[in-house]
Amino acid sequence: MMAYRVVLQPSGHEFQVAENESVLDAALREKGSVLPYGCRNGTCGSCMGTIRSGEIEYPDGRPPALSEREHAEGKVLLCQARPRGDLVIEAREIKTSGDITIKILPCRVERRELLAPDVMRLYLRLPSAERLQFMAGQYVDILLADGRRRGFSLANPPHADDLLELHVRRVPGGFFSAFVFDKMKDKALLRFQGPLGSFFLREDSLRPIILIGGGTGFAPLKGMLEHAFQVGLKRPLHLYWGARAEIDLYLDELPRRWAQEQPNFRYTPVLSEPRPDDGWLGRTGWVHAAVAADYPDLHGYEVYMSGPPPMIEAAKPVFAARGLPEDRLFYDSFDFAPH
Repeated sequence: MMAYRVVLQPSGHEFQVAENESVLDAALREKGSVLPYGCRNGTCGSCMGTIRSGEIEYPDGRPPALSEREHAEGKVLLCQARPRGDLVIEAREIKTSGDITIKILPCRVERRELLAPDVMRLYLRLPSAERLQFMAGQYVDILLADGRRRGFSLANPPHADDLLELHVRRVPGGFFSAFVFDKMKDKALLRFQGPLGSFFLREDSLRPIILIGGGTGFAPLKGMLEHAFQVGLKRPLHLYWGARAEIDLYLDELPRRWAQEQPNFRYTPVLSEPRPDDGWLGRTGWVHAAVAADYPDLHGYEVYMSGPPPMIEAAKPVFAARGLPEDRLFYDSFDFAPH
């Protein structure tokens, strides 16, 4: 299949677009090229740019959000545009999470999947005219009818945004988690605000990355790693997943498969209280202690942690003592909301 070269101005970013691929889809799989978007179907106009050289075509005709005047001025909607040759396009690019618009959106629970006795995976579908742009690792707040909020990390990567994926742990006495496990039906309607948070994968570094998840803290790390694999990140990636017993490693087969498929990825599960019937032969103890034992010198690393506050607070001084720079530690503390 023929591929065309696209250059974005003023950044100078370059990437290849397949013959029948949209410019936006190609940019989303390319490291370093993050373009704004909304609906991804040509109805919102968020991904508008300007053609400086080259030609494009639209498979279904001029998109609804592109006026005749804008079309005549060389404006283009990148979610629908297919190149007919090499292109130079002027377009705004997203540099930080602050460049992404935070929205309040309705969604429908497409389906639920019980991953462990106390972990439910929710797949959320947005209205057909909406997509949520976010950075791998960010979260959304579910907005409850009484004004309360419940925050959940996005477990899917940005390029796979047809459905939003959340991992909900059942909290004893938890209002929303009890609803998810006991009363929620498929096709239930929810509202959320997002994307939120500064916990996202930084791609402007060459340092090897250590990722540490505790329990459902695996969720944002899953999104980060799937994004890293998609864009071809070559930096070494080592995931540690800490849990109480083997059953709590609720998607254990997924990182094990990544370790076989991705040459720059390693996976170390760590159990703090393995059950006798687990027959566990792997690492035991606290997950941050396993990291400290494996990496006595952290000067040249970046660390991403997500999970319960005690795990994160215990790890901070240990990693600092091993030379981890303060500005290279990124974390997301999974605290429970007040009743």
